[in-house]
Amino acid sequence: MTPPLAIAVDGGNSKTDLALVRADGDVLALARGPLGSPHHIGVEGCVLVLGTLLDQALGEAGLPGDAAGPVADLAELLVAGVDFPAEEHALEEAVAARGWAGDVHVGNDTFAVLRAGTERGWGVAVVCGAGINCVGVDPHGRHARFPALGAISGDWGGGYDVGLAAVAAAARSEDGRGPHTSLERTVPAHFGLDTPGELSEAIHRGRIPIRRVLELPPMVFAEAVADPVAAEIVDRVAAEIAALARAALRRLELDRQPVEVLLGGGLLRAGDGRVLAGVEAELRDAAPEATVRTTTSAPIVGAALLALDRLGAGVEAQRRVRRELGAAVERTEVREYAEAD
Repeated sequence: MTPPLAIAVDGGNSKTDLALVRADGDVLALARGPLGSPHHIGVEGCVLVLGTLLDQALGEAGLPGDAAGPVADLAELLVAGVDFPAEEHALEEAVAARGWAGDVHVGNDTFAVLRAGTERGWGVAVVCGAGINCVGVDPHGRHARFPALGAISGDWGGGYDVGLAAVAAAARSEDGRGPHTSLERTVPAHFGLDTPGELSEAIHRGRIPIRRVLELPPMVFAEAVADPVAAEIVDRVAAEIAALARAALRRLELDRQPVEVLLGGGLLRAGDGRVLAGVEAELRDAAPEATVRTTTSAPIVGAALLALDRLGAGVEAQRRVRRELGAAVERTEVREYAEAD
């Protein structure tokens, strides 16, 4: 008998991964596409991205994409920009209407990071990508969530915030309102310009899209080694991550328990350990038993593991999907790097 098939999705603010996995841990396909967050492209836009990736994955796996019934037994869709129950329900309804799977579950992508980083299935995960978000889950299944709507919900610390802070610091260095920083030179140079003033005008006049500040965080992390202004930006990221984790731990009454605090997302992969050390220092008194570490598995692995949890898969299947899907992600990223070069 063929093991049940699951569709697993990690949909972020910059890319979307979709995997087809069997309940025995066999990874049939991995497809990667553009951002899938309904916050940016709407529910129908998200479903369109998922449909395109599903067709691609089914083709890679050699499975029919035009079957009369569902192509999978379960769909586990963990997507950025799905922060409220109404948003989860809207995407769940839209996907269920496509008939791709007999059972559809929708949640925020923070759950993928948490499950990717721990076998316990509970703890705290903070995701820093284009934005920042956090989820906490206690051993009894209670959740601590945050709106993650940007400045209007008190958020700071994602890639957009860091990039914008770098642009602002460069401008203030140039005109004397702020301290001198090497960002005054490196930030405009990244866009092929000579001065922060030229960059400000180019963004203002629409020649450079403001969203391209998302390209700057790796530079900020690199400059933080020797530049105090860049270091201050990075240290603020650490403080914001710690604030989210601390709040989640307290709300779940885990602040005096041995608990894992997992850090994930593209922004943190750009760091050099400064953020991790900063978060550890910030949490030392507030949560002395907490262990802080970055996740080594990609979020799509967490989405697949949650799908396997729902299918009742055993430990060996989970180990297999970690191994096979992790290798597939690595091959995809190597290929993307080679194509970009």
